[in-house]
Amino acid sequence: MSIFDNEDEYYMREALREARAAASEDEVPIGAVIVCAGRVIARAHNQTELLHDVTAHAEMLAYTAASEALGAKYLQDCTLYVTVEPCPMCAGAAGWTQVGRIVYGAPDPKRGYTLLTGPLLHPKTEVTAGVLRDECEALMKDFFKKKR
Repeated sequence: MSIFDNEDEYYMREALREARAAASEDEVPIGAVIVCAGRVIARAHNQTELLHDVTAHAEMLAYTAASEALGAKYLQDCTLYVTVEPCPMCAGAAGWTQVGRIVYGAPDPKRGYTLLTGPLLHPKTEVTAGVLRDECEALMKDFFKKKR
């Protein structure tokens, strides 16, 4: 049994599904889902290549979809599940959305928001790291191994 709640693992597997979809489209395999009141209200994966947009990260696309689903710009009662630690851009946007919780799989030692000092997230946002970390890391490593 994992140290993490089965619910976290369930939703992280949904995010992994999105990440695999990204990989199949030759996008960096990062996936995200946003959950509110026990249901997925948004799902997305990286689409920077498809959209020719460096800001089209899984999290950014998921925030937009979740806000549309709720008809509101704030996501205080929501949880973002994302396969890789958010970058500073996505963490900053999380702060603006006031998302209640962030759960991520693999750390990003090169571009993750935790490399920076100073607050990016909303002060009330809770963070859980390392959910299905091995699976999330393996997907990224396999993708970049094929690229080299």
